[in-house]
Amino acid sequence: MGFIMSDSIIQNQQKEHSEGVKTLLGDPKRAIIKLAMPMIIAMLVQTLYNFADALWVSFLGPDALSAVGFFFPFFFMIMSVGAGIGMGGSAAISRFIGAHKKEEADNVAAHTIVLMVILGIIITIPFVIFSRNIFELMGAGNVIDEATVYAQIMFAGTLLIFFSNIANSILRGEGDAKRSMYAMAFGSVLNIVLDPIFIYPLKMGVAGAAWASIVSMAISAGILFYWLFIKKNSYVSINLSNFRFHKFILLDILRVGVPFTLSQLLMSFSFLALNLIVVSVGGTDGIAVYTTGWRIVMFGTLPLVGMATAVTAVTGAAYGANEIKKIDIAYLYSVKIGLIIEVFVAIIVFIFAPQIASIFTQSEGGARIFKDIISFLRITAIFYPLVSFGMFSSALFQGTGKGMNSLIITLFRTIIFIVPFSYLFAIPLKMGLDGAWWGLVAGNIIGSGIAFIWARFYVNRLLKINSLS
Repeated sequence: MGFIMSDSIIQNQQKEHSEGVKTLLGDPKRAIIKLAMPMIIAMLVQTLYNFADALWVSFLGPDALSAVGFFFPFFFMIMSVGAGIGMGGSAAISRFIGAHKKEEADNVAAHTIVLMVILGIIITIPFVIFSRNIFELMGAGNVIDEATVYAQIMFAGTLLIFFSNIANSILRGEGDAKRSMYAMAFGSVLNIVLDPIFIYPLKMGVAGAAWASIVSMAISAGILFYWLFIKKNSYVSINLSNFRFHKFILLDILRVGVPFTLSQLLMSFSFLALNLIVVSVGGTDGIAVYTTGWRIVMFGTLPLVGMATAVTAVTGAAYGANEIKKIDIAYLYSVKIGLIIEVFVAIIVFIFAPQIASIFTQSEGGARIFKDIISFLRITAIFYPLVSFGMFSSALFQGTGKGMNSLIITLFRTIIFIVPFSYLFAIPLKMGLDGAWWGLVAGNIIGSGIAFIWARFYVNRLLKINSLS
């Protein structure tokens, strides 16, 4: 009887391919659209939350925006680590699904969760303790108290941020983009509702915005936890009670996860460096402009971010199945669609920059940064159309397990191009804040061009090797 029950349990665990898995292994163009749309919707809602958050904080004045802005590079850092672990796990899951190795996909998910807990604890403790010292070194000045309180609350929620990123990545890795969308969208909508309540009626100010974020993330994470660990109705099964460490699985996750995290951290460091450049030429008002304007950039490029997650999953599954032609089709199709979308977005942002800027300058004193925000929006809109060339090249490399390639692309774009150009234009050439924004444009355009050329060479080499085998 024991053997029969054991066999029955094993059979129940061998679930049939979900609709998402079938999509991953099917037509690459259809897979890109079907997997990208839920993510685009989820990120649209999430970005609307970012707008709402900035809007409610902006009513407290430019100093409040600056306080939140000083934490922005560190928030991006936390998101980078969480997204890196998730990306490494997601890409490995997709490759194993493509190779029809479900047990290995299950083990990847379990290793990803364990790694998340360890890194979450390591990051949380020191940053909560030393937040104020960090902002003193950054020159937060008169906004240091608000920046410190906001940062300590957000740092305390690191594990929640990690889990939300990783659980969503696991779902996306198996092609279940819809439920990932539901969780992300629900958390963002809840955050939009809670923000004004915590900030104003509860009179918590900037700290209220942080608490609204943490509470909404906790509830969203609870939903994801229920799906993965209690209801257990995902294709990938996670069983931590029988967890056994496997070096090859950890290395498979880290092969993409570490370079992705480092590439995102490079972006975080570039944001930090840009903060220093912006402060030196524009003071704390410059930070308010940069933080506010970058939210628009994130909103304008969010369709590409959603598509990039699809590119990683689809190319990963195709690579695992050794269907190289599908990789080529998915990649080029995504770049073309992304280019069309971003040309339209860039035109809209450029034309309506004054109207967009006015939304974030309603408070007393907000008028002093109005023209600078318009300038930021119009200058940075120039690089929107070329973002897809770089972003989807990185996604392709991640999906096929070439994380170092993606890291090198980001290194060139951020540290080697963006930061030096921004410094050169802003300070030695005395172009001020506009110079910093032109540095962003130059770095992104050159970096995206190099990434696209490298990715085309890589895919063509795969096609040649495949044709000879």
